[in-house]
Parts: sequence; structure tokens; C-alpha cells
Amino acid sequence: MRDFSILRDLVILVAAAIPVVVAAHRFRVPPVVAFLVTGMMIGPHGLRLIAHPDSVAGLAELGVVLLLFAIGLELSLARIVRLGRVVLQGGGLQLVGTAVLVAGVALAFGTAGNTALLYGALVALSSTAIVLKMYTDRGELDTPHGRVVVAVLLFQDLCVVPLMLLIPVLAAGTATGEASTGTLVVRFGVSLAVLAALVLGGRLLVPRVLERVVALRNREIFTLCVVLFGLGAAYVTASVGLSLAVGAFIAGLVISESEYGMQALSDVLPFRDTFSGIFFISVGMLLDMGLLIQRPLALVAVAGTVVLMKAVVAAAATYSLGRSLQVSVMSGLALAQVGEFSFVLAGVAVPLGLFPGDGYQLFLGASVASMLATPFVIGAAAPLADVVCRLARRPAIELLPHEADEVARDDHVIIVGYGLNGRNLARVLRAAGIGYVILEQNGQVVRRARLAREPIFFGDGARHDVLERVGIGRARVIVFAISAPAVERRGVAVARQLNPNIRIVVRTRYVAAMDDLSRAGADEVVPEEFETSLAIFARVLRLYGIPSNTIEREVAAVRGEHYGVLRGLTLPGLKLDALKHLGVHAALDLRRETGATLIAVVRDGKAFYTPDPEFRFRAGDSVVLVGQGEALARACGMFRAAG
Repeated sequence: MRDFSILRDLVILVAAAIPVVVAAHRFRVPPVVAFLVTGMMIGPHGLRLIAHPDSVAGLAELGVVLLLFAIGLELSLARIVRLGRVVLQGGGLQLVGTAVLVAGVALAFGTAGNTALLYGALVALSSTAIVLKMYTDRGELDTPHGRVVVAVLLFQDLCVVPLMLLIPVLAAGTATGEASTGTLVVRFGVSLAVLAALVLGGRLLVPRVLERVVALRNREIFTLCVVLFGLGAAYVTASVGLSLAVGAFIAGLVISESEYGMQALSDVLPFRDTFSGIFFISVGMLLDMGLLIQRPLALVAVAGTVVLMKAVVAAAATYSLGRSLQVSVMSGLALAQVGEFSFVLAGVAVPLGLFPGDGYQLFLGASVASMLATPFVIGAAAPLADVVCRLARRPAIELLPHEADEVARDDHVIIVGYGLNGRNLARVLRAAGIGYVILEQNGQVVRRARLAREPIFFGDGARHDVLERVGIGRARVIVFAISAPAVERRGVAVARQLNPNIRIVVRTRYVAAMDDLSRAGADEVVPEEFETSLAIFARVLRLYGIPSNTIEREVAAVRGEHYGVLRGLTLPGLKLDALKHLGVHAALDLRRETGATLIAVVRDGKAFYTPDPEFRFRAGDSVVLVGQGEALARACGMFRAAG
């Protein structure tokens, strides 16, 4: 009789995960946390719905393979090179600093050296899935702290493979070590050679194969080839004693460097999300709730120590990049949890006997606790950073001695953020002879802009003392050209409080933030998505011969009612057919009324030079007028009024 126990366990697993993930979505908790909680509930230490986690071990391992394959596809070596110093210096200091600090603390408590180094490596990694999910929901990916955090996470992801290779070396000398240190070092060298061969061979072979596959115009064949490369590389690495996931990661990284990486990622993502969910549920099943209930203080102490150490080291690494103390603290708090890849590394270390006693259970419990705390820690990051800045008595804005007089302006513009939009605005204001001051929190950007003699200062444009130092009480306009809705809302409220008469303009990428920004006090909210839509809308209408003045009127109307038409909040109110209601004769005395002379009317490619008295204007007509500037303006005004 066929055994359907694996299928039964899989059905239970998925059925239990659905309501937990739905609840997590409602409370904005990352799915990874929901999967871990599901495993704790249904596992052998919970409700025992699945008494033997080994039954889903194969699916969980496949989940790890697909997870690392997708991470490799998402990485871009070109992006890493572009970020350069932020990735290498920030990520390197965070990873090495955390590993050394944790290993030192573990040694102080009598832990064996190899196990202490393992703990350091496990704790050094942060959760890419949770942090990116939280930052995406909060709209903080493009903030100064968001960019640093993404760079550090990128570096951590790259280090997963080397750490996997080093774990067997750490196992040398343990009770269960199966080979001498010399043998393992040789194996390590062979592993590096295999990985190098995979990378070089893949870069030569994969693009050529995919190019031929794409020429067949068959989506199924393309997907099969992508999966073949991932599983094939995983098999090669496993055959030389490495993890399956290492080969999958290398394959993903190689494919990402080809022009087909984006399509490959879209094909793999559905499988990755499903099977990686199974992996995290299986990790939750391993957590012994009884042991944690017996030793809750130990769990809280370990989790709290981990979060504190990681936050301090990550903040110090960020500060070394020239970021402000506030940005550094917020970055450190965002990176303070243990990551999902730590579970992958722990899974490699357990069979090698690197975890003494109940060390594995304490690690699992502390890791899950740090993940569960992450949404609350990130939510409190900004207020905590303000408290740290006040306690440290750091100036909110850094001015050089000769710059103190530069902020003593009147009737000027304050630009918060010196990205692309901030630079363009500064260029236009400079050309128009309008005074302005720039606030930016990226130290490198500030230094470069100062070399270009820009009036730029290092400070947070959402803080009272910073805005007061740049003369907000005397400014006419403040423009928030950043991409952080929470910071923008706080800055708008502060600016309105400090100067009730100032005009506040906010650029936002997020349509959902428009109403909140307006309620906070913004006079003009410019959503990038809708402005792009208006630009396309205007260009398409011009191609159909709609007069420019009509298009400009409608664009102004859409902006005037706060993009209600595009947001679906108001009924379509465009009046592009207004000229057909112009019930006047072409023979009206334009010259007498306006001073302009009607030369011709062009309709459907045909010109009417002497329209008869019964001629009526229609939408799409082009009217040729001759006259002085004021006369032409009055004539255009007559047509606009008719609409």
C-alpha cells in the first residue's frame, strides 16, 4: 500500500500556514515570521500535528536551494561595484565586527573556540527578507539609512557562500569531526577551485545557451533551462562535499549577469516563495517550546544581547561611512535581528556537532525572538535615534566656521534632499538668481557638493533645530525632495509649525502618501507616478492634433483638483471637446475684439482661408492667427473662455 504520509504532512503544513500568513499580513508582520510561528504551532513541540519534521526535510532543502538561487538572481555584480565603498566598508565592518564581538562574548562564557566562531558567523547575518519587506512597506528604501542597510544586506548575502565553506573547517577537532584540519583545508581549496570553474564556465556557457533558447520563443523551454542550470550547479557542488545551496547561489549569480536574468527571476520567484516557506516552517518545528518555557530568562538575555550588540556594531560601521549619528543609529537598529540564512548555516553545522548541549535551541529561540521584535524596533528607530543624538549632544546640523553666515538668508528656498530632483531644482534656482539652502544626510554627497560651492549642509530636514538654523522663519518655500513618506510627513508638520506662511512642496513616489502629506500641511504634493502619466497623456493628445493650449488647461485642471481623476476619486472632467461648443461664427471680428487677424483654419489636413459666415469651430481645429503678442494672448484667451 502506498504511503501518503508526506502528502498528508504537506497538506497540514500549507493549511495551517494560510491563516497565520493572513493574520501576519493584516498586522503587517513579515511572512518569514509567520512561517516560523506556524512551524512552532504544528511541530512535535507544539500541537504535534506533524510529529516527525524529517518528513518534510526534503522539501525544506529544496526550499533552501531555490531561496539561494533566487538571491543569486537578484544580486548584481555591477550594482555591487557601483555601491563600492558602502558595500565593502560598511558591510565588511558590520559582518566582521559583529562576528568578532559575539565570538569574544561566547569565549568569555567558556564556549569552545570553534563554536564561538560559529556563533559569531550566525549572529552576524541579518534578515534580508524581513528588513526589505518592512522598508518597502514604510517607503524607506531610498532614505539615507535605507540605502546603507540595503548595501550591508547585499554584502551579507555575498558572504553566505564563504561562510558555508568555512563551517566544515570549524568542525575540525570536535568530537564528531571526521577529518583532520589538513584534510579539510585541502577540501576547502578543492571547493574553491570547483566554484571558480562553475563561475568561469557559467559565464561562458550560460549566455550563449539562453540566447539560443530565447530564439525558439518558447517560455516553457526557457524556464526548464533556467531550472536545469540551478539544479545542475547544486548537484555539482553537492558531489564535491559542498551544500546544494552553494551551487544554486553561484548559478543564480551567473545568470543574473546575463541579459536574461530578470526573466529568469520572474520564473523562479513563485517556486522560491512556496518552498522557502516550507523551509522556514520546518525550522519553526525544530524549536523546543518546553525548553524555552523552562528557561525564559536565558532566552530573553540571549536575544536582548544579540540585538544590542548587532545594533551597536552596525551603527558604528554606518558612522564610519560619514553618515550622521541619527542615520547610523537607525541603520544599526534595522540590522539588529538574526537572518534567515543563519538558519541555513546552522543546519549545516548541526550534523557536525558544533552546537553543545541546548545551544542550538537557545540559538533558534533567540533568533526567532529577534525576528519577531524587528517590526517594533524599526518602527521605534527614528524616536530612539533622536534620543541618542540628544544624549550625545551632537549638533543637529554641521556647519564649518565660515558657513555660519551662509544660512542668514531671507526669502530663500530650503531644499531637503540632494538627489536627482534636488540637484535639478538647485540648478534652476541658481540660474534664476533665487537664493537657496540644501540639507542632506549623506556625508559624501555633502562633501562633493561643497567642493562644487553649493550652499549645502549636513543635517536632518525633519528636525526643529535644523530647520531653524537654515532660516525657515524667513524662507518663502521649502521643498522635500526625498523618498521617505514617514520623514516627509514629520518634516512637513515641523515646517508648518515653525512657519505657518511658508509654501511647502513635497515630491513623493508613493500615491498613498498624498493625503497624509496634505493633512500634515503640504501645499503642493507632486507624485512622480501621476506626473509621468500627465506627461504621457499630453504627448499622446498632441499626436492626435489637440491644441497645446487645451492640453495645458486640462493638465492644470488635473493638478488643481489634486489628481482626483487619476486616483479615481472624481469623475472624469476633461473638456477636450470644448471647441465643438464654441457656437460663434468664424466671421466674428477677431481683429476688432482682440487685435489679432484670423488667417486660416486647418481641419483634417485641409486649410480654410476664407471661412463662410456659417463656419463653426470644432475640436481639433488649428487656428492660424497673426498679431502682436498681447493681441494673440487675448485671442487665445477668447478660445479658452469658450471652453
